Amino acid sequence: MGFRKDFLWGGAIAAHQAEGAWNEGGKGVSIADVMTAGSNGVARRITNGVIDGEDYPNHVGIDFYHHYKEDLALMAEMGFKAFRTSIAWTRIFPNGDDEQPNEEGLKFYDDLFDEMHRLGIEPIVTLSHFEMPYHLAEKYNGFMDRRCIDFFVKYAKVCFERYKGKVKYWMTFNEINNQAELISMGAHHLAQEGAVLVKEGDDIEYMMYKSAHHELVASALAVKAAHEIDPDAKVGCMIGMNAVYPATCNPEDVLNAQQAMHQKYWYVEVHARGHYPKHLLKKFERKGYDNFILPEDEKALAEGCVDYIGFSYYMSYATKYTGRFGRSFDFSEEDYVRNTYLKASDWGWQIDPVGLRWCLNWFNDRFELPMMIVENGFGAYDKYIDDNDEYVVDDQYRIDYLAAHIAAMKEAVDYDGVDLLGYTMWAPIDIVSASTGEYDKRYGFIYVNYNNAHEGDFSRAKKKSFYWYKHVIETNGEDLD
Repeated sequence: MGFRKDFLWGGAIAAHQAEGAWNEGGKGVSIADVMTAGSNGVARRITNGVIDGEDYPNHVGIDFYHHYKEDLALMAEMGFKAFRTSIAWTRIFPNGDDEQPNEEGLKFYDDLFDEMHRLGIEPIVTLSHFEMPYHLAEKYNGFMDRRCIDFFVKYAKVCFERYKGKVKYWMTFNEINNQAELISMGAHHLAQEGAVLVKEGDDIEYMMYKSAHHELVASALAVKAAHEIDPDAKVGCMIGMNAVYPATCNPEDVLNAQQAMHQKYWYVEVHARGHYPKHLLKKFERKGYDNFILPEDEKALAEGCVDYIGFSYYMSYATKYTGRFGRSFDFSEEDYVRNTYLKASDWGWQIDPVGLRWCLNWFNDRFELPMMIVENGFGAYDKYIDDNDEYVVDDQYRIDYLAAHIAAMKEAVDYDGVDLLGYTMWAPIDIVSASTGEYDKRYGFIYVNYNNAHEGDFSRAKKKSFYWYKHVIETNGEDLD
C-alpha cells in the first residue's frame, strides 16, 4: 500500500513563466512574449508583435535563466526526485522555421539538465508549453497550417537527439485541450496554445478542431520519433483535467455533464488510443469539419500513442442543461454553474480534492496507462512576514490544499489500483501566472521578491510550506501533517 518507492515527487514550471531573458542567448520571440499582463478578472491580451510601452511579464519571469542553480539547490534541499520544466522552442529555433538550431539555446538546457542530474533530480520536459514561435503564428497562422507539423517534429527530433540519456520523460503539448473552452476563452486559448491568430468573423470552432488535429498529428509523429531515437524514452500527453459533475440528478443535467467531458477530453482519446472517438466524428459530420483529416494522419495517430498520461488538476466544475443546443447537447462553457458544496480560491477556482480521485479513476477506467499528476497547486495572495527567521510566509492554506489532494491521490492508488508515477505540484517557486500574468498570484514553496509593479530584487526565501513538503517527500507521502 502507498506510493511506489521510486515515486517522482517534485514540482513544475514552464520556461516562459520563469526563465525571463526573453531576448538573450539567441532566443526568438514566442507567442508568450507578446502576452500582456492582466489581473484577477482582467484578461491578458496578445499583441501584434512586441510593442514598446506594453507590460510583458514573461520577458522578465523570475530570471530563472540566471538563477536556476540557486533554485534547483533549494528544490534538492526539499528532496525533489523530479522537476518538470519546458524547453523554450524559440531558444532552439528562434523563428520556428530556421534551417539550423541555435547552439547557445541547446547548451543552456544541457547545463540545466546536467545540474539536475548532479542533484539527483529527474527532468520531466514539455516540448511546447504555450511557447510557439511568434513567427510561425504571423507567417503561417500557427497550427492552422500543416507545415507547422513538420516544424514541430524537426524541433522535437533535435531535442530527443541532443538530450538522449539526459531526459527520459517527455510531454508534447501542454494542456492541449484548453482550447476547447470556446465561449469565454476560445480565441485566447487558440492564440496561446496553437499560436493561431484569430480575426473578427473567423469560425473559431472550426479553427480549434483543425489546429488541434495538426497538433495531435505532430504529437504522434514526435512520439514515434522519440521511440526510434531513444528506446528508453517515455513520452506522454498533457491534459488540463477537471471533473465535470451534473448540477442535479436530472437526467438532462447528467447527460450534459457527459457531453462536457466529451467536448473537453476527446484529445486524450486520440493521444492514448490513436484514433478519434465516434462521438466527435459524428459532430464533424454534422458540422462539415472532417475535411482536414487525411489518410496519412490516421496512420500517424495510430502509430504514435503515448506511453503515459500527464495531466493538471486544480478544480472541478458543475453543469446544468439549458436546452441551448437541443438534443445534440453540444456543450457550452456558459452551462457551468457554481457548485455550492465546494469552497473556492480568491480567483474563483473551486477546491475539490475528491475530484482528483474521480479524475484518476476516469483516466484509469478508459486507458489503463500509467499516470503522472504534473500540475496541482493553490494560487494565493501571500503575506510576507518580515520578522520571522524560519520562514517568510505562513501559507497554511497552501499546505491544507496540497495535503488534501495528496491524500486523495493516495486513496486512488491504495483503493482503486491507479498506476501513478509521480506528482509535480505547480509551482515550487513563485512565477508569472499563465492565466493572469500576475506575480502576486503566488503558488510556490519558495518566495520570489518581485511583484506586479516590477518591484523587487528576485531574492528567494522559504515559506512554511517548504518545510512541510520536504517532510512529505521524506515520508513518501505517508505523513501529511
